Amino acid sequence: MATATEAGTGYAATLCRDDRQFAGLEEEWGRLHRSGAAATPFQSHSWLHSWWLSYGTPGRLRVVLVRRGGTLVGAAPLMLVHRPLPLLVPLGGGISDFSDILVDDSHAPGVLNALADGLRRAGRHAVIDLREVRPGAAAEQLFDVWPGARRRLSDSVCLELPAEPIEELMKRLASSRAQRVRAKLRKVDALRIEEHAVAEHEVASTIRELLRLHELQWRGRGVTPEHLKPRFAEHLTRATRRMVRDGDAALTEYRLDGAVVAANVTLQSAHLTGGYLYGADPELRTRKVDVATMLLRRDAQHAVETGRSVISLLRGTEPYKTHWRPATVTNQRLLLAPSALAPMLSLYAAQLVGRDRATEVLRSLVPAVREWRVKLNNWRAGGGR
Repeated sequence: MATATEAGTGYAATLCRDDRQFAGLEEEWGRLHRSGAAATPFQSHSWLHSWWLSYGTPGRLRVVLVRRGGTLVGAAPLMLVHRPLPLLVPLGGGISDFSDILVDDSHAPGVLNALADGLRRAGRHAVIDLREVRPGAAAEQLFDVWPGARRRLSDSVCLELPAEPIEELMKRLASSRAQRVRAKLRKVDALRIEEHAVAEHEVASTIRELLRLHELQWRGRGVTPEHLKPRFAEHLTRATRRMVRDGDAALTEYRLDGAVVAANVTLQSAHLTGGYLYGADPELRTRKVDVATMLLRRDAQHAVETGRSVISLLRGTEPYKTHWRPATVTNQRLLLAPSALAPMLSLYAAQLVGRDRATEVLRSLVPAVREWRVKLNNWRAGGGR
């Protein structure tokens, strides 16, 4: 563990590389998480430590901690990877919609400088690659005070709604669409689909059912492969249990005639709530149940009741999200490195930009490829003449 104190400030930065020490931070990490207005659920200790247990590589943990007078006032939860070059990347990986550092708002200036110093020492030979940084995140402030090389790129697109009851959210829609939404919700009510708030001791069985339903609803339609893996189930069960206990998550079952036909995990922090993953019986589609709207009504009600201000629809611009006319929020990718590594950072950034452009070109070709396949199939059906 390396330690340094910024002269005259009393802020001490240390580097945690020990799994057991990280596990033991739960209580004080929770206080720090609640002290930062910008923190999202994906920065909770429950989420990050669970992720590390399921996905972490022994020996790669790199968590920079800042204390003042023994109190934890800042943290940067990272891990070391070696490909495509030495990088310090956020814990949480690709299954987390947001990454960030944690800063106690009442200590912000001193904490940020101490974190920058601690990260500079921890990453002497590595580029710090902070993906999926939500606008307004504490990592933006770190970027502003960073003394070395830095680069800002765009990352995933997210959509957000104000935390309002579903009737208020429907005012965002054209009148004809709002009428259809009301009719769909009346159908849900007519079927008497019941909502059940899952308690901590029920989490494990409900997550198993959620993942089973999730696989069923996406079968033959391109399910995310990671969602079917045992390590994901292990992580989601462990993290959700802890987060339900702490008020950082809500798990809801939807029951029809006593049977669970849908389940949804909603993650939440001080000001933000977002539906993370759900599973729904395909039979609901057959019965013309609009599952997404049913879940949004519940999440909106919960957000209002618990005083959140933002309903995040998280990453992706699927049509079922966009018809609510949400605000578009683009996450950022913040690259930081010591000045000596400026050439390596520039090369890495150029590679990322080139890869993103290539991806955009390929996406633009998808409609043409589909049209070509249709013509080819029609040609074959006609005997190749």
